[in-house]
Amino acid sequence: MSTYSEEHLVFLKKAKRRKRLIILTQILIIVVFLAIWQLLASFKLINTFTFSSPWDVVQTTIQLAKTNQLWNHIWVTVYETLISFLLAGGIGLIIATILWWVPFLAKVFDPYLTILNSLPKVALGPLIIIWVGASVNSIIFMALMISVFITIINIYNGFISIDSDYIKLLRSFHASKKEIFLKLILPGNRTNIINSLKINISMSLIGVIMGELLVSKQGLGYLIMYGSQVFNINLVITAVVILGIVSYLMYYVINWIEKKSS
Repeated sequence: MSTYSEEHLVFLKKAKRRKRLIILTQILIIVVFLAIWQLLASFKLINTFTFSSPWDVVQTTIQLAKTNQLWNHIWVTVYETLISFLLAGGIGLIIATILWWVPFLAKVFDPYLTILNSLPKVALGPLIIIWVGASVNSIIFMALMISVFITIINIYNGFISIDSDYIKLLRSFHASKKEIFLKLILPGNRTNIINSLKINISMSLIGVIMGELLVSKQGLGYLIMYGSQVFNINLVITAVVILGIVSYLMYYVINWIEKKSS
C-alpha cells in the first residue's frame, strides 16, 4: 500500500514527466544544432576550413584516439582542474571562515578581495610564469588566481547573510562562537557552499585552459593553441567540443554530490 496520497502521486508523475521533457528538449537542441551545422557544411554554405563540421570533429577525435593522444590530453586538463578546484575550495572555505570569525579582518580585507578578484589574470600570465616557472605549477596557480577570490567572496557573503535573530537566539542560550558556526552558520550555508563549488569548478577549468594556452605542452588548452598556430581549425573546434563535454561532466558530478548530500 502506497504511503503517498493520490494527489501527491499525480504531482510526482507530473514532475517526472516535466524532467523528461526538459532532458529531451536539451538533447533535441543539440541534435538540431549539429544537423544544421552538418547540412550547411555539406552543401558548402559555410567554409569548412574556418567553421569545420560535426563529421570533421568526429574524424579528428578518432584520429586523436588512434594516436593515443586524446585521453592523455583530457586527463592532463582534468587533473590540473581537480587540483585547482580542491585547493580553491579548501582555501576559500578556510579564509571565509576566518573573515566571519574576525569581523575586523573582514572589513580590512574587503576592498583588497574586490581588487584582486577584478584583476585581469591573463595579463598576469607572464609574471606568474616568472614567479612559479613554466610548468604545471604555473597552470594551477593561474587557476587558483581566477577561482579562489570569487570562492572566498561567495562563501563569506553566505556566512554573513544568516539571519542575525538566529545568532542572538543561540547566544541567549550561552552558545559559543564555535557552536554557532558549527550548528548554524555552516549547516545553513550548505546550499551556498555547493553553489560556490559549482562556480569554482567552472572558474578552475577556465584558469587551467588559460594556463595551458600560455605554457603547457599537453592538455586541451594546448590542443587549442597548437591547432590555431598551424591553422588546423578541426583540431581547435574538436578540443573546444571535448572541453564543453568535460565541463558538463564536472558540473554533473557536483550536482550529483549535492543531491546525495541533501
